[in-house]
Amino acid sequence: MSAAPLVLLVHGPNLNLLGERRPDVYGRDGLPAIEADVAAAANARGATVLGFQSNHEGALVDFLHEHRRRAAGVLLNAGALTHTSVALRDAIEAIAPPVVEVHLSNVHARESFRRRSLIAAVCAGQVAGLGRAGYAVAANLLLDRLGAPPARASGATLAP
Repeated sequence: MSAAPLVLLVHGPNLNLLGERRPDVYGRDGLPAIEADVAAAANARGATVLGFQSNHEGALVDFLHEHRRRAAGVLLNAGALTHTSVALRDAIEAIAPPVVEVHLSNVHARESFRRRSLIAAVCAGQVAGLGRAGYAVAANLLLDRLGAPPARASGATLAP
């Protein structure tokens, strides 16, 4: 029996303040709720999740390097580093697992500097503007790309 695929859930600067910082933009839910959503989506498809958050660019790069051989894929909300970090872009390009970029807000409808992602070109895809729900969408996009089986039935049925 093969081991469950490992998905890294990586969060950049200021995401530790979710629920407190700009709830009108980023929502009222904290990081633990988002991590639970991703874990539920991944577990339903036979994958496991390892979460990590740092306000430090180098720590994010180190985490990706450290887990590059163990992880099947990465979900990454790089926060403001999305728009500024060549080092993070190069780290994504250097590792084999596919990376899906995810943002709570619609970065394309915000300030002009947020509309440019330095990491998009080296990511497998981008999910933005769906709030907390976007993380489960991103997880399923990544798991589809990895060839994970469909979610196991929960026992729920549709009404006729």
